[in-house]
Amino acid sequence: MHEETIAPNLPSVAEPSAKRPRGRPRKTDDERDDGNRRHALLSAAAQLFRQKGFAATTTRDIAAAADMQSGSPFYHFKSKNALLYAVMEEGMHTALARQKQVMHASDPQGLHAAEQLRALVVAHFEVLLGPGNDFVPVMLYEWRSLQPRQRKSLALLISEYESLWMPVLLMLHAQGRLRAPVGLARLLILGALNWSVQWFDPKKSASLQDLADAAVAMFLKES
Repeated sequence: MHEETIAPNLPSVAEPSAKRPRGRPRKTDDERDDGNRRHALLSAAAQLFRQKGFAATTTRDIAAAADMQSGSPFYHFKSKNALLYAVMEEGMHTALARQKQVMHASDPQGLHAAEQLRALVVAHFEVLLGPGNDFVPVMLYEWRSLQPRQRKSLALLISEYESLWMPVLLMLHAQGRLRAPVGLARLLILGALNWSVQWFDPKKSASLQDLADAAVAMFLKES
């Protein structure tokens, strides 16, 4: 939005009411509450991007879902593409935080490695399939809608996330329990888990705990 021009013949000291506002219009109370409104906007966008797709979703749709005025999203994000990137980034930060909690909760050494892997699998399923968790699935669906620089930035977060699996997989490999080489096992495990967003139905499918048990059984030999 263009900056308003101050008339040159105004006195050097003017009453505050005599000045015209510069820049953007003054924000509403909702728009001023950046933290809560931003979160509501991201949640609404994630749900719509997942349900309708990025191309078919308008900023007006997102604003309505977040109970905001149609132009309000642009106080937080400069474009719909920037909002898409923010949804994916939020999803990866949430996934990283959840996985780090799992890593800190138990020791990935010795006999604990299998339990650690199961905990990582459960946490991954929760991020993908849990209530209100549309953020990472949007990344799986809409990766090609990102700009190259956005993909490069997200790739760093994805690499960090995937690296958290390596100590556990290396330990399981050393124990002779991993059914595939470590590098391939990581790719195959995450690929199989990610595909669940295509078919999982909470009303018809097994629980996340059941899914985790089945997934671990696929990749680990009996001790």
